[in-house]
Amino acid sequence: MAPRVLISDALSTAAVQIFKDRGVETDFQPNLGKDKDKLAEIIGNYDGLAIRSNTKVTAKLLERATRLKVIGRAGIGVDNVDIPAATARGIIVMNTPFGNSITTAEHAIAMMFALAREIPAADASTQAGKWEKNRFMGVEITAKTLGIIGCGNIGSIVAERAVGLKMRVIAFDPFLSPERARDLGVEKVELEELLKRADFITLHTPLTPQTRGIMGAENIAKTKKGVRVINCARGELVDEKAMRAALESGQVAGGAFDVFSEEPATSNPLFGLPNVVCTPHLGASTNEAQENVALQVAEQMSDYLMRGAISNAINFPSITAEEAPRLEPFIALAEKLGSFAGQLTDTNITKVTIVYEGDVAELKTKALTASAIAGLLRPLLSDVNVVSAPTVAKERGIIIDEVTRAAQGDYESLVTLIVATGTMERSISGTVFQDGKPRILNIKGIKVDAEFAPSMIYVTNEDKPGFIGRFAGMLGDAGVNIATFALGRDKEGGSAIALVEVDGAVPDAVLAKVQAIAGVKQARALKF
Repeated sequence: MAPRVLISDALSTAAVQIFKDRGVETDFQPNLGKDKDKLAEIIGNYDGLAIRSNTKVTAKLLERATRLKVIGRAGIGVDNVDIPAATARGIIVMNTPFGNSITTAEHAIAMMFALAREIPAADASTQAGKWEKNRFMGVEITAKTLGIIGCGNIGSIVAERAVGLKMRVIAFDPFLSPERARDLGVEKVELEELLKRADFITLHTPLTPQTRGIMGAENIAKTKKGVRVINCARGELVDEKAMRAALESGQVAGGAFDVFSEEPATSNPLFGLPNVVCTPHLGASTNEAQENVALQVAEQMSDYLMRGAISNAINFPSITAEEAPRLEPFIALAEKLGSFAGQLTDTNITKVTIVYEGDVAELKTKALTASAIAGLLRPLLSDVNVVSAPTVAKERGIIIDEVTRAAQGDYESLVTLIVATGTMERSISGTVFQDGKPRILNIKGIKVDAEFAPSMIYVTNEDKPGFIGRFAGMLGDAGVNIATFALGRDKEGGSAIALVEVDGAVPDAVLAKVQAIAGVKQARALKF
């Protein structure tokens, strides 16, 4: 059955056609985002939800979204989506971070010019029949210092444009590398230095607990007197009451704001000041940008639903359409290795180490790790999935360590899962052969070669004569048919492992009898 996508905000007809051309059944209801009751009523019928900013995807709505696999936001901001709730339900959340970057950056530059030359006020005065040529004495931007807070995708474009305008550009961004700063022609500085030196400050950082109110009273007081501030990112980055006070006192000479703490902004502390320029969240509002993000979200969601490719996901590693087929068998391997360990672990897990050797180390190991953790936790927490597993593990204090290295042995690729608890450590290794089937190669340092099967029995025992006969005879007497039988031991007379594929479920009474065989340390039924 073809996947179904609900489009609850306005997307272009070309975007809708992309879904249809790629085999996705599409329900286009562009005004539904404003009707939360109707949306909640029907959301359970869809695999995907394509939105802009009108649709609010709350935890309550997601409780009704029993089929939903992906949410696609046509635009950058995902403030209208409850990311933790979506993650907990295993729903991929995508945005389109590049489709409107140029448009938003250009708007910031335009706002800076408008602020510097007081264009809106001068326009209003002139059209009112006045000729106040001497009233509107602006400032040049040439040779002024522009401070960019957040030099990511949009901030970088602003930086490039500002360098071309002969401005001195400084940037505060913890993730900006020195090499990238040099390429952009900007000087990387700490926040306090930026506040002290900048003639203009423009904000281009996402809204996080660390950036909320970054332009508050304390930081505003550290700015150069007469600074001009532009915000085309998120309204909550600015303490609007503190900013108004600074605008009135002259600490801040002017402000240009495209975003506000509450939108639509019909009233705001920043309104009504002569040295303020305001626009109604126009940063991404050009015909080109709106079309670009609509097309991009349609392509991304279709690729995920039809081919398993993941692009620009907020809560999961990206996987290209070309990578997906190569990753798929290793994702299955990682999940099964995790499941194997999870079904055998009864005590609290403290640490999980996953070692990727050889060719597999070159793949998107974050996706493989998420699958392994999901498999590990699922026997204990049935509703865990690959999207939510890393978050669930973190909440439970489980340390996850990834190791990648060149091939060390006989296999082109090898994945080893090591699970530590307060009392023991368990390891299991596996690979994928040319047939695409995951295989177990090593358990607790003992070599064994077995495929995963729907029903298996795992036995650890002392390596003594007669065990196999008694074990197999006991299964035969109980009517349990053996399909395959894999054995391994560390040394003669030492510890041994039996991994047996059987037809059908294994009764608890049979397991109890196996456990009672002399020399048996552990007997467990496994399901994959």
